Formats: sequence, structure tokens, C-alpha cells
Amino acid sequence: MEALEGKLSPRTTIPKEEDRPQAYEESKRGGWITIPFITGSMMGLSIAAAGWASNLIVFSITEFNVKSITATKISNVALGCSNLFPLASAIIADSFFGSFPVVCFFAFVSLLGMIMFTLMATIHTLRPAPCAIGSYTCETPSNLQYAVLYMTLTLASLGLGGTRFTISTMGAQQLDKNKDQATFFGWYYLTLYVANIISFTAIIYIQDSVSWGLGFALCALANAIGLASLVLGKRLYRQVKPKGSPFMSIARVLVAAIRKRKASGTFGSQDYYYSGATQILKMEDSSSTKRFRFLNRAALKTESDKQSDGSYARSWSLCTMEEVEDLKSVLKIMPLWSAGLSSCTAIGIFSSLTILQALTMDRHLGSHFKIPAASFLVFNLLGTTISIFLIDHFLLPTWQILTRRSMTPLQRIGIGHVISILAFVGSALIETRRLNVIRAHKLRGQPGMIVPMSALWLALPLVLIGVGEGFYVPGSVLYYQEFPESLKSTSTAIVSLVIGIGLYLSTAIMDLIDRTTEWLPDNINDGRLDYVYWVLVAMAVVNFGYFLICAKLFKYQREEDHDHGPSGLAHS
Repeated sequence: MEALEGKLSPRTTIPKEEDRPQAYEESKRGGWITIPFITGSMMGLSIAAAGWASNLIVFSITEFNVKSITATKISNVALGCSNLFPLASAIIADSFFGSFPVVCFFAFVSLLGMIMFTLMATIHTLRPAPCAIGSYTCETPSNLQYAVLYMTLTLASLGLGGTRFTISTMGAQQLDKNKDQATFFGWYYLTLYVANIISFTAIIYIQDSVSWGLGFALCALANAIGLASLVLGKRLYRQVKPKGSPFMSIARVLVAAIRKRKASGTFGSQDYYYSGATQILKMEDSSSTKRFRFLNRAALKTESDKQSDGSYARSWSLCTMEEVEDLKSVLKIMPLWSAGLSSCTAIGIFSSLTILQALTMDRHLGSHFKIPAASFLVFNLLGTTISIFLIDHFLLPTWQILTRRSMTPLQRIGIGHVISILAFVGSALIETRRLNVIRAHKLRGQPGMIVPMSALWLALPLVLIGVGEGFYVPGSVLYYQEFPESLKSTSTAIVSLVIGIGLYLSTAIMDLIDRTTEWLPDNINDGRLDYVYWVLVAMAVVNFGYFLICAKLFKYQREEDHDHGPSGLAHS
């Protein structure tokens, strides 16, 4: 305001508040003053989400009498939904309502889910009667109780999926400079990690050791505070009007290309529809037009596309070459994207089985404190957090000094794959040792018995998985760098989509193993989890080979940004 007044002459009068145009008012909004409200909301919503998601397996087994393997399937489906929905949420925000209304709505949906969890934990008729330890005849949930559980999980999953990534986009929209946006994303991930640590430790401990009802009530309170923090900043937020989803242009390219599939002949640049003359020169110099040539037909001008005044306009029959090239950029990255599916599938199975293992092992620290089974996942989070810090501050500078080259995103992802393989091997060996202890103490066939082996053994593969994610997750910036400009805002949702599909696949694979083998009985002490882990090792090795092939064939959009040339890891 002071800068504006300095440019006005003494005779110039500033319009009254009510006379100022809406655009002027909008220009005053946004900036760093909005970030405390957004990060406060993110903190509350994340504590609530992690509070139910991380302990869902234990809740299903202990409070709903669900069999252990079934509980892992329920958990993976719920978490898969929460990771698939961010893409739909991004499309809804971009196309129709904007980020703020969408985040507010789904934060309220999440609150309803937390209230339902609290009611389930406190009202005895909403869950089956408690099951005695070691009993083979536990009361199964009724259809009504299952319906309440699934409705609760639906509300909680949609609430998580509709807020987690959309709120990050909303935060970035408040800032103009790239440097400020990068700083915000740093605070965003720090808030996410801190919230998860609070839930993995304090909230889970209260749920397991004090009261499930109190634990979920605290989640509901955190959710309510997060929603209130978001709403309190409403007058300060910069509201970005919906501009339509970029995915609609992708759909139009596919439809237009199919409609003109029978077009034949040799066509020059003058036969295609461009948004401007400068773009024609760029396209002629680009080799990308030679890839996926079939899609070029979507921009082919025909007589039927000509309007009454002789001009052309975008439609479901005619797209610009820029839109065609955007789709080609997405198709180019898809093989590498698909290489992440197997990794997410294996990690989904690994995380679920680790909780089941922890439930059967000695979790005491000293004579008075017992670590909740789901809290072991905090070792994964700590491994990721610490490794990211060490990689950025020590490994990458050392790598650049020794090789005189920077580490490419593909190299980081590849190293993450290798470390994950080592983690799965470690899990298989630890499970083999656990089964040997079971045989030595003759505990097979005795449900509910605790194996005299410290559950802290499980921390090692969890930390290794975290270290692998420390390499893999920052390497996923590749998606942001390589996606077309029109899809930048939804590139993070694409990463979430990989996780969601991977969790659904993990459920399908566990169901297949459960149906075709005897490795996964309800009492895992009678099963062969070590065989399952060796299957994960085989999957990870095959997937790593597939990733190397994709990396070898991949070409960066801007070669000068990466010293290793087109194949990244393949040249390392």
C-alpha cells in the first residue's frame, strides 16, 4: 500500500473501499499471511488421517474380530481409495469450484468420518462382542456393523483423498515467486511428517493402551481444528477461478485422433492447427512430432472443421498441436510411471505384514512400556526423513565432487529400488528366524501366543524401506519436470495415483496367495510369511530390470539439465 501511495501525485485521491474494483481487492489477497492458516489446517487434518489409517489393521482385528489377513485387505483398499481420489479432487477443483471450496467440503467429510470412528469405538452395539485371546470362536460382525464400518471408511478415505494434495495446490496458489512456492512445499512436507509422527506415537498409544474412543475423539478434535483454521483464513485467500481441467484436452485429443483415423496422405505443418505462428517453428524443429504420429491427426485441419467465417476453433474434432504434444509428453513418462506400480504394491504388502508380525512378537521396552504394533511404522518415517536430510546435505555434494556430475532423478529412483530389494531380503531372513523360534518353543497351533523374540528386529527393514523412499520420493520430481505446463498442478496427484493402484494390487496379490497357498492363515505363526517376502523380492528384482529398460529408452525433455544424457541411471 505504501508503494502505491508513493506513485500517486498529491492531487490523486485513493478510491473509497466500496468503490475499488474487485480485481484490486483480489490483488491484495494471498501471500505469506495465508500460509499459517493453511499449514495449521494441514497439521490437524494429517493428524486425524494418520490416526485412523495407520492403526486400521489393529482396530479391525481387536475391535471388529476381523481375521488378520482380511484386516490387511480392508486397510489396503481404504488407503488405496484415499490415494486414488486426489486425482478426481484435482479435476473437480480445476474444472468447477476451485481449491478452497473443495478442501473445505472434504475436510468436513473427513470430520464426519472421524465422528463415525468415535461412535463405533464407544457404542458397543456398533461392533461385535470382544473376543477372548486365543479363542477360535469369536463373534463375527453383523451386516449392519459391516455397513457402518464401510461407510465410515468411505467418509474417512474420501476426506483424506480430497484434501491431502488439493490443499498443497491451494497453498502454492497464494504465492507468486517460484522460490516462495518451493519454500512452502518444504513447510508442507515438514508439517506432514510431524503430524504423522504425532499420530504414529501419541495417538496410536492412546488408542491401544488407554481407549479407542478417546484416540478417535482426539482425531476428530484435530480434524475440527484443521477445518476451523482453514475457514478462518477465507478472507485472506487468493481465489483462483477454475480454468477447466487439462485432462479434458487430453480426452479431446484422443477422440479427435480416433475420429480422423482414416485420414491419409502426406501433410505439412500448414495442414495442422497451431495456437500461434511461433509455435509452428517450435514444432517443426522438434523431434517429438515424430513420436506417436497417429495422435497428430487430432490437429489435422479438414473442411468439416472450418467455421462459417473460414477460421478454425478447438473442438472434439480439432485440437491444437500443442495439446497433442502435451499428451505425447504424458505417454512418454508412462513407462517409468508404471515401474512404480510394482514397488508400491510390494511396499503395501510389506507394511501390512509387518504390523501382523509385530502383533505376535515381544514389543516391550523395559518392564512397563509396550510399543503399539502400528507405531513400528514410525521407523519407516524416520528412515525417510533422516535419509532425505543426509542425501541432500552430504551424499549429493560428495557425489558431485567425486564424479563432477549431479545425480539425476532416474539415478535416485534406481538407488531407491535397490535399497527396497535389500529391505525385502532382510524381512524374509527375519521372518525365517521368527519361525525358527516358534518351532523351538513349539508355539505352532496356539493362537494368541507371543513369540519370545524382540519386535525391534522389524525396525531394520522398515528403516531400509524409509531410506529407499528417501531416494525415490525426491526423484519423483521427474514427473513435475517432464509433465507439460498444463499438467504441472496435477503431477503430484499422478504420483498419488501410483500409490493408490499399487495398494489395490497388493490386496489382489494377497488374496491370490491366500486362495492358492497356505502361507497366510489367520494365525500367521502357522504360516509361511517368509515365502511371501521372497515373492516380494522376486517382484522387486523383475521390476528393477523393467525400470532399467525404461530408463535406457527415456529421453529427458531438456538434456542440458542432466549431465548423464538420455538414460540417466543406465549411464551411471
